[in-house]
Amino acid sequence: MLSVPFKQWAAVYDSEENKQLMKEEKIVCLFRVMNKEGPSRAVFPEQAEEGKSIAMFSNPEVRPLIEEAGHIYDSTVITSYLRG
Repeated sequence: MLSVPFKQWAAVYDSEENKQLMKEEKIVCLFRVMNKEGPSRAVFPEQAEEGKSIAMFSNPEVRPLIEEAGHIYDSTVITSYLRG
């Protein structure tokens, strides 16, 4: 969930700083969208080595950056999928 409007959160997610962090961690965002029920929820599937996104998200140094962007950290649901 987001504590700020989707567009405000997306501006931070799309920032050069975040793009560089994602590049360094070899995490690729496939797309990012707002939930049709309202701007307080976002979905952004990421492609990476297994466990990579969770490890980055769990890093205590990254948590403040996530929260400053308007992402409600404790509301996050991370799900992993494998290609069949």
